[in-house]
Amino acid sequence: MRKMLAAVSRVLSGVAQKPASRVLVASRNFANDATFEIKKCDLHRLEEGPPVTTVLTREDGLKYYRMMQTVRRMELKADQLYKQKIIRGFCHLCDGQEACCVGLEAGINPTDHLITAYRAHGFTFTRGLSVREILAELTGRRGGCGKGKGGSMHMYAKNFYGGNGIVGAQGQIFEAYNMAALWKLPCVFICENNRYGMGTSVERAAASTDYYKRGDFIPGLRVDGMDILCVREATRFAAAYCRSGKGPILMELQTYRYHGHSMSDPGVSYRTREEIQEVRSKSDPIMLLKDRMVNSNLASVEELKEIDVEVRKEIEDAAQFATADPEPPLEELGYHIYCNDPPFEVRGANQWIKFKSIS
Repeated sequence: MRKMLAAVSRVLSGVAQKPASRVLVASRNFANDATFEIKKCDLHRLEEGPPVTTVLTREDGLKYYRMMQTVRRMELKADQLYKQKIIRGFCHLCDGQEACCVGLEAGINPTDHLITAYRAHGFTFTRGLSVREILAELTGRRGGCGKGKGGSMHMYAKNFYGGNGIVGAQGQIFEAYNMAALWKLPCVFICENNRYGMGTSVERAAASTDYYKRGDFIPGLRVDGMDILCVREATRFAAAYCRSGKGPILMELQTYRYHGHSMSDPGVSYRTREEIQEVRSKSDPIMLLKDRMVNSNLASVEELKEIDVEVRKEIEDAAQFATADPEPPLEELGYHIYCNDPPFEVRGANQWIKFKSIS
């Protein structure tokens, strides 16, 4: 009997100790900030570039970590929904490239305008839309950011013109370079170089892979796009350069996508699984930030794990909404073609089918 009571006592004491361990984590003294060395950018037509050291506050570090984890988990959920045939059509995922969208947003203002290409989900989130709105748009539901009619490549938010489905549709690039330089436009051109154009490596596709020099007369930077702090500092530098009236600048972010070009591409026919795993183990942007924060006493492993749990719950809740929300009715097919215009009729697949368009 005594042995049984002792065993019960140990079990109960173990249960009672769980809240105490959480209090211990919460009461731990963390550093408010830390200084880190970051990789020097390669420069083109610039005498000086971004700093090679930067300060990361605990508050910003936790925010960046949560945002990158959210983008990562959102893309993995999109992969799952696509394989279940709940998401259809084209779908380009950006897992592996989280430091680009989060770091870019950290270096600009909410009032700045952002135009992106077809791999747009991460930028859509960092520009302020919720995971619910993004996943619901991917599943074609009324609660999506485009009311279910845009899909993966056509997502928009305030000051965000995202998801151009045609490569280069954001502007004929060399003509845009020339015009921006002539008029000294405050424009930051960004090349997200994930090492592959669809299934072709940059080495096989380009005689020169120095994309940051492609602007010729426009100054350029080549940035470690797997390091969120490098991206943030380079973006701040580029934005300040433009705001000072010096004209446009070009940034090449050297990054990597873990998925294939799109969901129809397994991503391993033109590169090896070992290559992908090596990038994951040595250069993963979330892992790099986590290691920095833990090693500099900006956060604990337990605290970051709690964020992981919260993010997973947010993604699951968003996925539930994205699969339960109704699809837009057929009569709304012609809605929202124009903004603030009086209603008019839109011809359907043949001249006898008419849809009303309402702004």
